[in-house]
Amino acid sequence: MKDPVIKSNRLQCLFALIGAAVVAVCVCVGVTMNLVTIFDENFDHMGIRTFCMFTVDSNILAGLTMLLCIPYTVDGLRTGYYHLPDWVVVLMHIAVTAVSLTFLVSLCILAPVKGFVLIFTGSRFFLHGVCPVLSIVTFCFFIKSHLIRFKESFLALIPIVIYAAVYLVMVVFIGEDKGGWNDFYGFATRIPIWISLVAILPLSYGIAALLRFGHDQSCIFQRKRDATLCRIAYFGADLGEVVENMARSHREELQTEDLVIPTQIIRHMIESTGDELDPEEGCRRYLEAYLEER
Repeated sequence: MKDPVIKSNRLQCLFALIGAAVVAVCVCVGVTMNLVTIFDENFDHMGIRTFCMFTVDSNILAGLTMLLCIPYTVDGLRTGYYHLPDWVVVLMHIAVTAVSLTFLVSLCILAPVKGFVLIFTGSRFFLHGVCPVLSIVTFCFFIKSHLIRFKESFLALIPIVIYAAVYLVMVVFIGEDKGGWNDFYGFATRIPIWISLVAILPLSYGIAALLRFGHDQSCIFQRKRDATLCRIAYFGADLGEVVENMARSHREELQTEDLVIPTQIIRHMIESTGDELDPEEGCRRYLEAYLEER
């Protein structure tokens, strides 16, 4: 793409696609390795029982939300206009918070007890290390479509609260001898249960808040960078003509009959340059230029 803002949008799209795809593949590899491992002397919950573990559940959630991102990135490359819906970004924040908690528990609680080599080898290399780290990097640096609102950040606690309730029932109230789970995370036997209950939610929200901060700062930086590109590229130019040329460039370079008007990009160009062009008029001129006779 010749237009600098479109170039920036396309680059964001490529990075988001690569990051999301790599995370999804790594999650599939790690979960599959657990499912095909019927017995592991160091871990009770293998095979189909692997879904008892928050490690596996949080990674699956992260993988699914990354998969949700992929169709929008593919469509963004095809149409020249990449934008993730707000709800997808919020779901990604929820999932990355959960998988980040998995990483911290593995690093700070399980590894010191069972050994770092054991906790970060085999399928656990993916589920405890690679997938969480790549999820954090992808969410904080490659996903730049929506600022997470303060009230939305509390939604990140939902999977953790649900799993904590199930874990409490299966481990404490039912118990392993009655068909429940053994305390494989050690939250009830290695430390007093009340400490786990009191600490888990503040810790989880702290993770969610840090992820929100990193993600939002990355979004703000990208928007400022795009605004600077707009001011440099279009200073003194007729923005209406710029929009029309963008449409003609899209039509020739994308070679697609599917028309997607980049409304947010046009609005951002207007806001960045202070041009008096009305956003609706800008979209109309883009449409007419795209559909004009070749």
